Amino acid sequence: MTSSVVIVKADGSSELFDPERLVSSLRRSGAGEHAAERIAETITNTIAPGTSSKEVYTRAFALLRKEARPVAARYALRRALLELGPTGHPFEDFISHLYRAEGWQVETRKIIKGKCVSHEVDFYASNRERNTFIAAELKYHNDPGYKTDLKVALYVKSRFDDIFNCDSAVRLCPIDRGLLVTNTKFTSEAIAYAECSGVELLGWGYPAENGLFARMSRAHVYPITTLTCLSNAEKRILIESGIIAVDEIIRDHRALDPLRLTPERVGKILAEAEGLLELSNGLHGTVPV
Repeated sequence: MTSSVVIVKADGSSELFDPERLVSSLRRSGAGEHAAERIAETITNTIAPGTSSKEVYTRAFALLRKEARPVAARYALRRALLELGPTGHPFEDFISHLYRAEGWQVETRKIIKGKCVSHEVDFYASNRERNTFIAAELKYHNDPGYKTDLKVALYVKSRFDDIFNCDSAVRLCPIDRGLLVTNTKFTSEAIAYAECSGVELLGWGYPAENGLFARMSRAHVYPITTLTCLSNAEKRILIESGIIAVDEIIRDHRALDPLRLTPERVGKILAEAEGLLELSNGLHGTVPV
């Protein structure tokens, strides 16, 4: 398949639509080879110049959902993180859930005293086995084209420096690693500065082998917003009830009680949830989109 159609990316830039890239994205999400090629061919034959990448995603997702809902749910993971808003608190809770699944003790919105002033950090985690204590500044965005930039990295570095420079004669310094976490991407300047200054970054696909998508896949921890069987209103009710991740409803089916669903609906939702987690067993953590 080939295409000469130019599409518009989320950040406003343009690029040539690449059907093979779409096929690879669908395959990495768990779609079969024939299904992925058929979906890509359908979109290639009907796409118009100036189509947005969001429209391409929406059409691919709709076609994929007809094939297999768990695969469509995995394909939608990046968008699902965007749907955790509008505030950043659900994203903070989701990152905390992910770290707990990886074996960390986690606190959110913790006050830590630095050398000069006190700081409220979004996320504080400790791992006694590794003897590691980390704090993180979380930046949530619901715009897929937004990138966390150099100004944010500079700000976070200054805050962590004040915490790192606490007077050890007075008290034990509370952290030894500082992270900047976002659900989207980083600018190249932010990455260059962080790599030079020692600020750790965690984003959708960064670091390349250990970004959010890779870690979510390994831990089998996914946002509740990724389930295609749930309406937007139902997702919001669950989030407001404190249910933030798919594995929570599998461990305790009563987590779905606030939705007042029929047994048939509950069965469909749990089937998709279990299918999504089973799908992850056979796939690598390569970023699908």
